[in-house]
Amino acid sequence: MNQETLLVGLAGVLAAAAPIVFAVMGETLSERAGVINLSMNGTILLTAMSGFAVAYKTDSLLLGFLAGMFIGALVALIVAFASITLKQSQVAIGFVLALTCRDLAYFLGNPFMGVPGPRLQALPIPIIGDIPVLGPLFFRQEFSTYLSYIAIFLAWLWIYRTRPGLMLQGIGEKPAAAYIRGANVNVMRYVYTVVGGALIGLAGPTYSLGVRAGWMGTISGLDGIGWIALSITIFGGWNPARAAFGAYLFAFLQWLGLVLQPVLTTIPSQVLQVAPFPLMILTLLLVNIGNAEWVERTLAAMPENARKVTAKVLRAMRASPPAALGVPFERD
Repeated sequence: MNQETLLVGLAGVLAAAAPIVFAVMGETLSERAGVINLSMNGTILLTAMSGFAVAYKTDSLLLGFLAGMFIGALVALIVAFASITLKQSQVAIGFVLALTCRDLAYFLGNPFMGVPGPRLQALPIPIIGDIPVLGPLFFRQEFSTYLSYIAIFLAWLWIYRTRPGLMLQGIGEKPAAAYIRGANVNVMRYVYTVVGGALIGLAGPTYSLGVRAGWMGTISGLDGIGWIALSITIFGGWNPARAAFGAYLFAFLQWLGLVLQPVLTTIPSQVLQVAPFPLMILTLLLVNIGNAEWVERTLAAMPENARKVTAKVLRAMRASPPAALGVPFERD
């Protein structure tokens, strides 16, 4: 594989990761506020279909993306209302919505199956797009890929470098303390859940108008992406930068499976295509394994040098969810 082919492949990885990045950033904001949005898988499918349908009918890519964001925000609003106002189980509500949105996408999307429609085009950035290696890799992408870079930076900046972001962390960790300091916890949970839902909704049109142009229904390969995005959110420790790394890792593993198909001819192609999914689940297990008691006992029995190295690796990978995640807040 020559350098040009490698750069094209890695640039494709960045583009393929863009919708996952949007979904993960949205879920990170929502869960940082204490609300689990398990509707993500169905939301991505529904917004992929509706975003393509709107863009096809109106011949406007912008309206297609806005439609996806609106539907994502609307689904998230239902999650917020049911869990915050009605105090129902976030897990149950999200799971039901995931199934409902998925079935709606397949049912309502039948007329658009396999229909050619508008799609995003590459938008090279002048001057910096001509920089060797970095230009072809980062700056000859579609607009949605550039937007995913911005989403990562803004999410990280907001959470860790702004006063509202620090309040957001407080709402997810100690909502009672945040309330005492003047935060309207439930209103802010509404806001972050809806904003997060809009970002998740942006993932759908990024697939159907960019990465995998068009709507192909049950053979689109999108069913399951939402659950992967949820696992990447956990893998990322609710940190936008680390979660973005997880999104790029997943896209890289998918690309690697395609690259290895001609080489590993004895392995069925289906195995290489689905391999990234169990690999991400295994990675998720490794992230959480450090919290288990038996791990501490095993470490204690290891030689000192090996114990130090292993403990350091586990600490680096360990992630703990916001303390109030999934817990309704009630003022005393």
